[in-house]
Amino acid sequence: MKRERGFLSEKSSNMGSAEDLEYLQTLIQYQNGFLISKVMFAACELGVFDLISKSDETLSTKAIAEQLGTSLQGMERLLDACVGLKLLTIEVKNGEVFYGNTEISHLCLTKSSPKSQYHNLMYYSKTIYPCWHYLTDAVREGKNQSERAFGASSSDIFEVLYRSEEEMIKFMSGLNSIWSICGKDVIAAFDLAPFTMIYDLGGGAGALAQECVSLYPNCTVTIFDLPKVVQTAKKHFVSSEESRINFHEGDFFKDLIPEADLYILARILHDWTDEKCVQLLTKVQKACKMGGGVLLVETLLNEDKSGPLESQLYSLNMLVQTEGKERTSTEYGTLLAAAGFKEIKIKKTGKLYNAILGRK
Repeated sequence: MKRERGFLSEKSSNMGSAEDLEYLQTLIQYQNGFLISKVMFAACELGVFDLISKSDETLSTKAIAEQLGTSLQGMERLLDACVGLKLLTIEVKNGEVFYGNTEISHLCLTKSSPKSQYHNLMYYSKTIYPCWHYLTDAVREGKNQSERAFGASSSDIFEVLYRSEEEMIKFMSGLNSIWSICGKDVIAAFDLAPFTMIYDLGGGAGALAQECVSLYPNCTVTIFDLPKVVQTAKKHFVSSEESRINFHEGDFFKDLIPEADLYILARILHDWTDEKCVQLLTKVQKACKMGGGVLLVETLLNEDKSGPLESQLYSLNMLVQTEGKERTSTEYGTLLAAAGFKEIKIKKTGKLYNAILGRK
């Protein structure tokens, strides 16, 4: 190993300027990552994309700044950065600069779009970003940083997410925006038609429940979540006219889990330690009807943990925010087997989230 390191050091010292420049450009790209995020967050929060979307034509810097109540010079720089990120178009008419939305901004960054990621970005900006300020501390200590970031107990990982109704709605809307893109793929990954009575544990705002009843007309889905989450879902997200979606208030770690054909745990297990995951899955397995199953929806790490990068970053996010981590297919299979599930199958969707089905 010493010889190899020496060889690499000697090789590095002899690198040409082209290689040096390539490495420097890569490092600059990495160090500017958070700057890019904040540009997008700020433009969303200020309402730039929504304002332009409501206009019948492109808008000048002055018009945007005046209508959004910002400084002219600050808005000009923000708009130009959005052009650089290909979030806005730019054109010059009679010596004046005008801006318009690109397709990605129109589709994903305006609040009115069915595929809008606005609420998810605001959740990143207001909740995840402050926690990542303490990533170094999280790595040193091996625990979440809720107390440092928000003054909240590190033992109650949802205290921060649900610290106000506004923040709860933001988090739940953010999840819905993710499922608007990935939900159908994970629900359709396996044929769930035989499962007519489904419980969505931690189902939140009900986007996956909606996908279920749309794809499988003969099923009913009960969203099992904390009382305040259920009340918020009923008030803001799920229509009372949707007769195939029901609600059950409770804490699935503490309270009885009712019998069902299938249990969906989407982005649930990554919040918790292996021990708590087995504890929860064992409760589910005991409640599950014979022949029934459990559907896990999670992002998956490669077996050697070499990627994907999104999953690696999400695993670090679990460190700063929760008790859990992202896992490999094998690791999830091990948790399911420890809880007594069999016939474990994995379907990769080609998108961020994948599906794992275990049967009783």
